[in-house]
Amino acid sequence: MADQYREFLERKVRMAPSAGFDVADADIHPILLPHQRAAVRWACSGGRRALFEAFGLGKSVQQLEIVRLAMAHASGAGLIVVPLGVRQEFRRDAGMLGIETRFIRTSADVDPEFTGIHLTNYESVRDGKLDPNLFAVASLDEASVLRSFGSKTYQTFLSLFDQVRFRFVATATPSPNRYKELIHYAGFLGVMDTGQALTRWFKRDSTQANNLTLYPHKEREFWLWVASWALFLQRPSDLGYSDEGYDLPPLTIHYVEVPVDHGSAEADRDGQGNLFRDAAMGLRDAAREKRDTLPARVAATARILEDNADDHFLIWHDLEAERHAIAAVVPDVVSVYGDQDLDEREEAVIAFSEGRIARLSGKPVLMGSGCNFQRHCHKAIYAGIGFKFNDFIQSIHRIQRFQQAFPVEIWIVYAESEREVLATLQAKWTRHNEMVGKMSEIIREYGLSHAAMADVLSRSIGVERIEVSGRDWLVANNDCVAETRAMEDNSVDLIVTSIPFSNHYEYSPNYNDFGHTDDNEHFWAQMDFLTAELLRILKPGRIAAIHVKDRIAFGNVTGAGVPTVSPFHAEAIAHYAGMPALGIKGHGFDYLGLITVVTDVVRENNQTYRLSWTEQCKDGTKMGAGSPEYILLLHKPQTDRSKGYADVPVRKEKIAYTRARWQIDAHAFWRSSGQRLPTVDELASLGPDKLAKLFTAYSLDTLYDYESHVRIGEALEARGALPSSFMSLAPGSNHPDVWHDVNRMLTLNGEQTRRGLENHICPLQFDIVDRLINRFSNPGELVFDPFGGLFTVPLRALKAGRRGRAVELSTPYFFDGVKHLQAAEVALSMPSLFDTLPDMEQAA
Repeated sequence: MADQYREFLERKVRMAPSAGFDVADADIHPILLPHQRAAVRWACSGGRRALFEAFGLGKSVQQLEIVRLAMAHASGAGLIVVPLGVRQEFRRDAGMLGIETRFIRTSADVDPEFTGIHLTNYESVRDGKLDPNLFAVASLDEASVLRSFGSKTYQTFLSLFDQVRFRFVATATPSPNRYKELIHYAGFLGVMDTGQALTRWFKRDSTQANNLTLYPHKEREFWLWVASWALFLQRPSDLGYSDEGYDLPPLTIHYVEVPVDHGSAEADRDGQGNLFRDAAMGLRDAAREKRDTLPARVAATARILEDNADDHFLIWHDLEAERHAIAAVVPDVVSVYGDQDLDEREEAVIAFSEGRIARLSGKPVLMGSGCNFQRHCHKAIYAGIGFKFNDFIQSIHRIQRFQQAFPVEIWIVYAESEREVLATLQAKWTRHNEMVGKMSEIIREYGLSHAAMADVLSRSIGVERIEVSGRDWLVANNDCVAETRAMEDNSVDLIVTSIPFSNHYEYSPNYNDFGHTDDNEHFWAQMDFLTAELLRILKPGRIAAIHVKDRIAFGNVTGAGVPTVSPFHAEAIAHYAGMPALGIKGHGFDYLGLITVVTDVVRENNQTYRLSWTEQCKDGTKMGAGSPEYILLLHKPQTDRSKGYADVPVRKEKIAYTRARWQIDAHAFWRSSGQRLPTVDELASLGPDKLAKLFTAYSLDTLYDYESHVRIGEALEARGALPSSFMSLAPGSNHPDVWHDVNRMLTLNGEQTRRGLENHICPLQFDIVDRLINRFSNPGELVFDPFGGLFTVPLRALKAGRRGRAVELSTPYFFDGVKHLQAAEVALSMPSLFDTLPDMEQAA
């Protein structure tokens, strides 16, 4: 069994799957250089791969050859999607390879008898004119241009190719800090689901959706995984080949600062005067500086052009007003802009690349990717400056590329008040170079060997066990499956735990982590190893209280179009207790029911954006209901099934545990008295926190009236007293198994924050744990948590007069939790003033 678990963990080590075919070197066109041939063999072998190569390494030649070979293998048509103004580059390179190309715009243009490669632009696919699934092979050239379509279009565009057998991406090195872009490419290639990839490597902000940070301890693992499906190539020597002919031309940067009148600095929104104008103070200030300094920046641009009258120039700008101002002072400039006719725009780009136009102006977001302007241009001016680094670096490399014959010069024109913006841009440039260096280091170290990368990742399986104990508690830093296997049969009186919600979070970089799974099915497969042990160690007739929450499935991932709910709590019931009607056996627990822990629908919307007021107003059918948390009550069969009592019952003496206490405990809430409905003035004056408590209490004391509830909320909103960050008018629950009064903030994270330690991703609330311990265990008994986290369960067990035991895989969490337990042990053993009074009286 131990070997089976080890094998299960080893299968978690995932590199990009191979879905391709082998290519002999003799099958590759002889014109390709050694590094290009190696890239072609690697991409064809994978079948779905990305070429992230520096500017000028020959990506178009490689794409054409990869698509040609894949078409021959699949006996199907091939498509390359290119940015506007780039098709002539492919036609030129295809001619050298002896490949015929045909540019198409619609599905009707596809010729199944055509043996060459079809070319199209992104707009044709985006607008639904061309169905990519008519092709067996598809490659996206410079897919980063999709960002200009908007994030939603970006995501949906990539899903349009799901039925294409062989898929490739070829683009200049993407900004390594644009993690979402890399993840979307992985999803396009079918390497890994985007949601799964985000969960595996990124820390989520529990208060705001899409706010992601790459876990520091997973950084190398993440880049090794990326390197298994994406070739980051900066120069041929990264693959062991000669760099002869591949030296980037030197880049000279001229910073041109135009002065501003600081005497015209405006006051801030609070009325405080500013000594200096500063574009970095906010979007409003940045826009004002752009507007007010436009004449001076355009004049500086014109002077640079006058001083270099015989040279061809790219003039980059960000605003339409800048475009018009440049056209007014540079008579021979040709402009590219957003609502321009596509054919006209493409003709301007081609004419400049072929040297027929001397001055071309445009936005980096429109023509900063894919276009090759190096043959006739080596100078560029940035008539303004902004924060979008990726567009900036891409636009620079339209002329600074391998094979560029001249040194490159660029002029960055900025206002004196934009110095901080310039500093931010320079800092991003430095970080970009550092990250690109890391990727080159991985390629140089491992080459194109998946086996070598997988061997490194497999070393993160397992953990060296650490045990710490005190009076009435024992905790271990270990895999919970291994730890429970070492525990005695029938040794635990109560299990209280919050299991991982499938692959929603990962708590450690270890492959033993249950969150490090592909999907729900994979998660429950790992749980199979643990749950069998939990049933074994739990005493007969006793309870396992399992905290769970349903998962939100977003419409752009599922294809449903609307956010739906994955019933994770129902899957948990089936896993532990089975569902005979559906033929699901389960692990032998009896299901006794569930406790519902009400959550705040407003806070949930801030986390998931699925219950938006705005979206509800657009279409009420799109909005579901708030997703509560649940406590599943699972019962290990007692030895004598003819009786309902546990082998060791949880008894309470009626003298100490009165009927009145039972009634209050069973209902799990406190009633408040009140003679009348509070006025809106009184409610508005309370403030959000007091308002929330008072209204819930009121809703329990009076007959509920939906319309009155709404009217109170509307009146408070009109006074600006209805908060948008949480629900202040939540009704209370009168049902004993619906807990509305759980304090969401009462967790060990409060102590973590006070000590300056890392917060737990999903801390379990004290209220939940205390109620379960008191309800389902006797004093002195052992309470166990297989997913210990910061050890909330053993800590609350100690305070309730029980014994505690837990296991935690994450070493940082383990040591933080030990500190909490040790502090609690000292506090519990500390004598109070009343304990010392008899001794003091005797001494007197």
